[in-house]
Amino acid sequence: MSTRTKGAVLIADGLGDRPVAELDGRTPLEAADTPYLDRVAAEGECGQMDPIAPGVRPGSDTAHLAILGYDPFKVYTGRGPFEALGIGMDVQRGDICFRCNFATIEGELTLTSDGKFTGAKVADRRAQRISEGTHDLAEAVNGMTVEDVTCYVKESVEHRAALVLRGPGLGADVSDVDPHDADAPPHGAEGKDESSRKTARIANQFVLRSWEALKDHPVNQQRVADGKLPANIVMPRGAGIAPHLEAFAERYGVPGACIVETGLIAGIGRYLEMTVPEVPGATGGMDTDELALARAVVEMLADHDFVLCNLKAPDLGGHDSDVRGKMVGAQKFDNLVAAVLDGAADEVHVAITADHATPISFGDHSGDTVPIAICGPNVRPDSVRSFGERAVVAGGLARIRGSDIMPILTNLMGVQEKFGA
Repeated sequence: MSTRTKGAVLIADGLGDRPVAELDGRTPLEAADTPYLDRVAAEGECGQMDPIAPGVRPGSDTAHLAILGYDPFKVYTGRGPFEALGIGMDVQRGDICFRCNFATIEGELTLTSDGKFTGAKVADRRAQRISEGTHDLAEAVNGMTVEDVTCYVKESVEHRAALVLRGPGLGADVSDVDPHDADAPPHGAEGKDESSRKTARIANQFVLRSWEALKDHPVNQQRVADGKLPANIVMPRGAGIAPHLEAFAERYGVPGACIVETGLIAGIGRYLEMTVPEVPGATGGMDTDELALARAVVEMLADHDFVLCNLKAPDLGGHDSDVRGKMVGAQKFDNLVAAVLDGAADEVHVAITADHATPISFGDHSGDTVPIAICGPNVRPDSVRSFGERAVVAGGLARIRGSDIMPILTNLMGVQEKFGA
């Protein structure tokens, strides 16, 4: 029996991309200065990965579920429950949970009798990525009662928040209020069955009343005075009921930890009963302290056999179609990987990859493959010498899916049970 080792999966959120004309046909990752990512590629085994399946556009939540070995097609009910639990909200059986944005709308919002919003359009889905005053905004709408349902709201990172609806007869098969585009009115939520139609009705009333409560809120009055857009509405999306998921330690026989910046992924970790510490300086923005994340990874590896870490920065550049910002995000990931490699013991197997691509030209998640490389004592190195979307195609891992990562790692770690006699 081989000696047991440990494993870490380091994820650069949204890192994958497509060729960019501004970069002479290179991707931001290929153009960025990333010597430690290249070191992992040169010392390890590389390949390309479909986070869920070829051509499928992953959400961050479904991709992380797949990477951790949980089939999102079987266990995923919506991202709201993960977001709510991840930021410390009380989630009870039967609650309907939404992920939300504090957003900016322009005009006078009205809700028609058939559940449609009119009179206003979305100016900015993220209210210029507001980061100050969101606690006060959340408190202004937290605890609201609509019919026989109580609406609980809590702020997350930057413009993000979560909404929990608690009351009788609610269903989760509900469409989003968030239109996912600017210059469009909020969508009236719709439900596909009787209980979900009640949820949609409650959600629409909550959204209207959130605008009424926030449009003249002191936080927004100050923002307007400062020349900023007001965060004058809460827009829900991603309704779901908390799923039943087998604990990570039960599935793999080793304790695991999550080092993450966003409530969404923290919620997945908490659902799986992994250790999810708070990391000072992990803001979820471009100013996040990637070295603090790396230190947390090294600390968790002292008494955990597996650690997953997610750095949000590259994804932000992709969503904003900011080429330079995405290159900075790649370089921040390189700094994180460098600190983990320097601080972790030699017997740790380190996988570096992305949860999805967020191409500059598209501005959202795409179904493109992402690069992956794994280094460590039991890895068979291949001929790849740099970490980029095209360079890794020649690697020994070939083309895998996100769901392949945990079997590959647990095999290398020596903790996997044999299949068969």
